[in-house]
Amino acid sequence: MYCLDDGTALLEGPTSLSDDPPTAVFKERTDATSSRGMSEDVTKVHTADASSFPAKVTSSKLKSASRRLPILVSILALVLISGGGFIGYRYFRSSSAAVKSIAVLPFQNRSDDADTDYLSDGLAESLIFRLSQLPGLKVSPTSSVMRYKGKDADPEKIAAELGVDAVMSGRLIKRGDNLGITVELVDARDNKVMWGEQYDRKLADLLATQREIAATIVQKLQLTLSGSETKGITKQYTNNNEAYQLWMKGRFHFARRTKEELEKSIEAFRQAVALDPNFALAFSGMAESYAVMPSFPYASPAECIPKAKAAVQRALEIDPDLPEAHTVSGVIAAGYDWDWAKADGEFKRALELDPNLTITHYRNGWMFLSPLGRHDEAIAEMKLAMEKEPLSLIQGANFAAVLMYARRFDDALEQAKKTYNLDPTFVGGESWLCHAYNAHGDYEETLALATKTMQVNSAIPTSPFNGDLVVAYSKTGRRKEAQAVLDKWKQKAQTEYVSNYWFAIGYAAYGDKDAAFAELEKAYQNHDWFMQRIKVDPMMDPLRDDPRFDAMVMRLKFPE
Repeated sequence: MYCLDDGTALLEGPTSLSDDPPTAVFKERTDATSSRGMSEDVTKVHTADASSFPAKVTSSKLKSASRRLPILVSILALVLISGGGFIGYRYFRSSSAAVKSIAVLPFQNRSDDADTDYLSDGLAESLIFRLSQLPGLKVSPTSSVMRYKGKDADPEKIAAELGVDAVMSGRLIKRGDNLGITVELVDARDNKVMWGEQYDRKLADLLATQREIAATIVQKLQLTLSGSETKGITKQYTNNNEAYQLWMKGRFHFARRTKEELEKSIEAFRQAVALDPNFALAFSGMAESYAVMPSFPYASPAECIPKAKAAVQRALEIDPDLPEAHTVSGVIAAGYDWDWAKADGEFKRALELDPNLTITHYRNGWMFLSPLGRHDEAIAEMKLAMEKEPLSLIQGANFAAVLMYARRFDDALEQAKKTYNLDPTFVGGESWLCHAYNAHGDYEETLALATKTMQVNSAIPTSPFNGDLVVAYSKTGRRKEAQAVLDKWKQKAQTEYVSNYWFAIGYAAYGDKDAAFAELEKAYQNHDWFMQRIKVDPMMDPLRDDPRFDAMVMRLKFPE
């Protein structure tokens, strides 16, 4: 390998299936990196090595050798290219200062098959997952970088928007069993390429390639880590490449949060653990998918939570130090078992294992601190999570909820609008904007949004929106319309799972306390996802002066 004086490798490495000819890529990299001529750079390399020559070598011979070296390098390159030996490029240069923050963009899928999106998205998420575990490195989360999917990458612009020093982008091509991966790491502070490489691998080598890329990124970012701090980069969650691909599929579908996509995620995780019964991360992913199903609600807790518990228990048996599994365990303990001591312990343990894990801060604030009425702590945790993932739709929607439960109704409405405007089709953003409108007293806005949403999207879970409609109709004196919603809703409950908690909210606003408490009893028996919020939910205010309400709160065993 020949190197420039700044460490740039001229020739090294095998080729890929990239659309870019290696020579063109090399020219682009060298032009971007330096205004000096290549001949001057190579001469400097030679001069640096001159001290190792025997003393009897004359200066004239040195000058002659210096003149010949660029020619020899060119000949070597031509020989390698013509003979098929040059099959890729590897490029790197030293950065002037250590990079402290990075964004890994979704890989461009250059394959003909759109079903391989899970590979391009999953490879980026896998790298984000590993790099996020490194102390002292800020990594833009998946929710923030996905907005750039399918767009031409402008590193300077993206870095400015995400507040990072460096941006990594890449392309992926799958042709049969062959996989071509091209990566490029740009220091956005001077818009210079720090590292570029092409990989021509078999699909079966994807797992090893992902680890290799992550380790190389750490090297190029000039991160100095202790042995324990590199654990997240080097840890082998599975050695089964097919199981790893299925885990990527599971994460791909989970992120979309519709009922169909969550079911696909569960199936992918199930297949992954069938191939590798010791794949703790896949068991944890399965548990998380099952745990969130009743929250929308797509299915009942009775159907999902035993499966979630079994999966997370298996994950922790395999890897007791897996923070993601402790977080899911905390969600189940707080959301369904109302075991507040266990939930507290699980969230604390997860944060001990990985203080940078965004989802733990988010779940801790949303699922544990807020329902207990520890509003300042809950808001602090949610703000920290939002700083880490400012574009997360699910976090943004539930941050509005935490603010609403803290009775900061103006702030809740502002946050709900902000999330809704990021993606008006996201059902969580739509529902929490309706809730925030009702809490703020903007009932006409609730009616307009809830009615439009239910007309446009027949596949959405109707319980939250029906509850909002009944509240808004009741508060504006339209009892006939409120009753019509309740009647239609009860009819639907005969054939599918609905949230009795939202029924209780509707009846409370309607003024039928007996019916409201009857629905609360059903919600308690069903371990409804929202039942844990009863203590802080302003929508429960019409019931608070009834002794039955205090009795119900006592049954949830909230700590003092």
